Amino acid sequence: MRGVNADSHSAAAPPVTPSLRGRLAVPVSVLGAVVGAFAYVGTVDPGRPGHYPVCPLYRLTGLYCPGCGGLRSAHAFVHGDFLAALRDNAAGVLAYLAFAVVWTVWVVRAARGRPVRIELRPVQMWSLGVLLLVFTVVRNLPFGGWLHP
Repeated sequence: MRGVNADSHSAAAPPVTPSLRGRLAVPVSVLGAVVGAFAYVGTVDPGRPGHYPVCPLYRLTGLYCPGCGGLRSAHAFVHGDFLAALRDNAAGVLAYLAFAVVWTVWVVRAARGRPVRIELRPVQMWSLGVLLLVFTVVRNLPFGGWLHP
């Protein structure tokens, strides 16, 4: 048996770069799932009882959580009634818009073959948490009735 030189078979292979289709597969799949969810909520009216579960926090305490009214907000958003969407859940509408921005950045970076890293620093995470907490508290106070779903 002849001796095999390890160097002759271990030539460095060029790095494999996925095709554009491969790089966009995950963001396009995520968008498909989101569009599917919005299509379902747009078709099946959350204002009619029996299609969706009631918020457990609201059912037990009568208090609105930050997500209460989110399905009605999404339904109104799909139908182009943006004022109703804001009235039902303003935080939800901001989340829809934030998703659109983050998804667009994701697609552009993926298309260019650049890594996608969105890292929120602790101060940003705490700020988001505090904003959601303030939204929740205000919508449950007597003067926050305009934030009720």
